[in-house]
Amino acid sequence: MLSYRHGFHAGNHADVLKHFVLIELLNYLGQKDTAYTYVDTHSGAGLYSLDTGYAMKNAEYETGIGPLWERDDVPAALQEYLNLVKGMNPSGKMRYYPGSPYCANEVMRSQDRLRLFELHPSEIKILSENFRKLEAHKAEQGERQTVRGKRIMINAGDGFEGLKAILPPPSRRGLVLIDPPYEVKDDYRRVKVCLEDALVRFPTGTYAVWYPVLSRIESKQLPERLKRIPANGWLNVTLSISGPTPDGFGLHSSGMFIINPPWTLEATLREVMPYLVRVLGKDVSAKFEIESGETETVRMKGPVRAPVRPLADRSNRADQRPGRPAVEGSARPQVGSLRTKAGVAPSRNTGAGANRDVGPGKRVARPANLSKARSR
Repeated sequence: MLSYRHGFHAGNHADVLKHFVLIELLNYLGQKDTAYTYVDTHSGAGLYSLDTGYAMKNAEYETGIGPLWERDDVPAALQEYLNLVKGMNPSGKMRYYPGSPYCANEVMRSQDRLRLFELHPSEIKILSENFRKLEAHKAEQGERQTVRGKRIMINAGDGFEGLKAILPPPSRRGLVLIDPPYEVKDDYRRVKVCLEDALVRFPTGTYAVWYPVLSRIESKQLPERLKRIPANGWLNVTLSISGPTPDGFGLHSSGMFIINPPWTLEATLREVMPYLVRVLGKDVSAKFEIESGETETVRMKGPVRAPVRPLADRSNRADQRPGRPAVEGSARPQVGSLRTKAGVAPSRNTGAGANRDVGPGKRVARPANLSKARSR
């Protein structure tokens, strides 16, 4: 099935979460001089118009980038993401929204490499044309590539399969974003299979998976299955702007699951996620969750389970030092929810790691109405 077009959903709350986390991951990789490779298995068109075409049908950007556009109290970590989007709208009017490839290209350095995959025949043409125009514009401004080899490669094909030929990257440093449309149930299975294969080829890479939080069983099981994949560690963050609708349609929640995350990401999320709940939340069910854990890096034997450790105990643990073997176990999740006049909505986590007092939320006048849940 190739009916999905991300233009309908560009700039929604799921895009805000995904692209904010993506920029944080890329910035961390950019702290070292050594080049790295970014791989996007489902790139989409790369750039989307918000005031024409698909985006105007449901105006889903009003659940995401819209409420953030004029804010003057944005946390510093989130401000870079917002500045990037505004940089593509020099007039000050919210007209264009960048997809993952454009976000990556803006953050990455001249020595870093982008490898983009897209299977949809219409989207791949638009993606190629968008980057052709971008390169032509840079050439007109006198910007020339200073390193050997092609910096951006766009591939028309299945990103799940194409990833096998790319890993490991030459520099042995890289980030892979896996962001399928989840149009069919098999996408959930393929995500797990793809990650298991990729970690054998490139065990030190960072992998980020976007996924919808839906009532269907495959969606609920995905993060639990990813936690059992042998790796050095994982982090899972979800954002819900409202409770599910009675008919079950529409995307109200989404998550980012990161394998081999940078050690700085968890603290950054704790700072930013309460703000996103307060600004994007639409009702008392708005909340976020942060979980993190480690799995034993054993290939021939199954992972060994360890007792659950509270999130608060992780900051000074000696086994976070490089070279120390880790064991599987999920830390107690941090949960934040939207405060109302009547008090804070009940949270599933009432332990020491809970964080529910995030301030009043801002209601969005126009609700999301996704017919197909997915954000690229």
